[in-house]
Amino acid sequence: MTEPEVAYRHYLLVQVWRDWWAIARTVVPRIWVMARNVVVWLTRTLLGGPWGYFTFPVWLALCAGIVAAALPAAALGVVFSVLYAVVAAVGLSGWLVCVLVLAAVERGFMAYGRILQTCPHPFCYEKIALPVYECPGCGVRHPRLAPGRAGAFRHVCRCGARLPTTVPLGRFRLAAYCPHCGGRLPERIGRVRVEPLPFVGGPAAGKTTFMFLGIRALHARARAVSGRLAFVERRHAEAYAGAIREFGRGGRPAKTGPELPLATMVDVDLPGGARRILYLFDPAGEHYTGATEVESLRYLDHGEALLFVVDPFALPLVRRSLTAEERRLVDASAASSQEDPADTLQRVLNELRSRPDRGRQKRVAVVVTKTDLLERTGIGQGAGGPQDAVRRWLEGVGLGNIIRALDQVAGEVRYFGSGLHTPPAEVADLLSWVAGLPAGARAPRADAADGGQEGQEVPGTARCARPGRCGAATAPASPSATRWGGGRC
Repeated sequence: MTEPEVAYRHYLLVQVWRDWWAIARTVVPRIWVMARNVVVWLTRTLLGGPWGYFTFPVWLALCAGIVAAALPAAALGVVFSVLYAVVAAVGLSGWLVCVLVLAAVERGFMAYGRILQTCPHPFCYEKIALPVYECPGCGVRHPRLAPGRAGAFRHVCRCGARLPTTVPLGRFRLAAYCPHCGGRLPERIGRVRVEPLPFVGGPAAGKTTFMFLGIRALHARARAVSGRLAFVERRHAEAYAGAIREFGRGGRPAKTGPELPLATMVDVDLPGGARRILYLFDPAGEHYTGATEVESLRYLDHGEALLFVVDPFALPLVRRSLTAEERRLVDASAASSQEDPADTLQRVLNELRSRPDRGRQKRVAVVVTKTDLLERTGIGQGAGGPQDAVRRWLEGVGLGNIIRALDQVAGEVRYFGSGLHTPPAEVADLLSWVAGLPAGARAPRADAADGGQEGQEVPGTARCARPGRCGAATAPASPSATRWGGGRC
């Protein structure tokens, strides 16, 4: 079943040829009919009675004049029809060139910026070639808003709104939806690379805590360098604000629910062209406790980076090494995972190997959580130091095979010890690195991301978050290069 047309087809594609054929098949026959009717009338009038012998010269002269006028008129009609066809063909060729050039420019832009578009919604997580865009005038969704039969530069919606066909022309300002599940996509998708960042770890490993600490640190970094960090969904901003309040009271975020996660979407815009839409996937740890559960996390198919969160107190060697007093301290201070981190990561690596690229990752961050508590135990000394020290500590507590497996699957691996009192600047550095943000987006002052008052402010939500509306009631008719270079939705 074909989808109904929601935009008018381009005039040069179909209608121009219908008009040409109507002219070609109408002009010459109409001239012939008119000439014949006039000749018949003159014949009946001038030759229809006994006076015809006297008016025959007049009739002959008039008929000769009609023929002399009709033949050039018919020839002129043929010439105009041919010229019409030539002009239409030239226009169609120019339109086709514009379509091909615009499509090539957009493909080049997407390739140069390594633009990835994926769906953040549960039970979908599909990779997206072209989102469905909503007309800001009437709300009708356009599934093929790209240079094509409805227009090269713009499509004209049935309501009359002119919609840009490419991202450089301003298409990113329209509300976008996933073509697979219909879920709302973040603003600026297609203009900014989507970076899926899965947080991998067992139950109670500290994934949610580290995610919120990372957002807080990255927000402080963005403010320090006059950048911007904003949540796409208001619910995520509210959850973050609640978590920050819990941290202030010495508590921890509530346990993540068992359902498949909607990505926590964060729009980051830093000076120097450092732009990303981060999809932070933080499922309940139970989703990593079985091969079938891991298989349902289809967002693992698209990313090139992940964060492996290790609960040190879930390591068998660490648990066996704790004294009775240390065990009571750990049990009283934090919940511990019962899932061996080595088993968790092995399941994820097995799932990644089913990808065409065999699960190759560019960046993997291994984060040892709860280091503020770990370093109060005898076996935890050195777990919160530099990354070389963290790696040696992990090798010493039985994760040597996992470390070697990560060295094979990842282009670069970094190790990090994290606690509630870890300097935010270090957390921001790690999250920026794993998200692929340029290292040049550092704060100009050493204490710019130290978790001070600036870092405590809750990020807002991205502009135009209300579905179906983005700025004016109609799409921009001719967005300029200036607005493309610096405009924000």
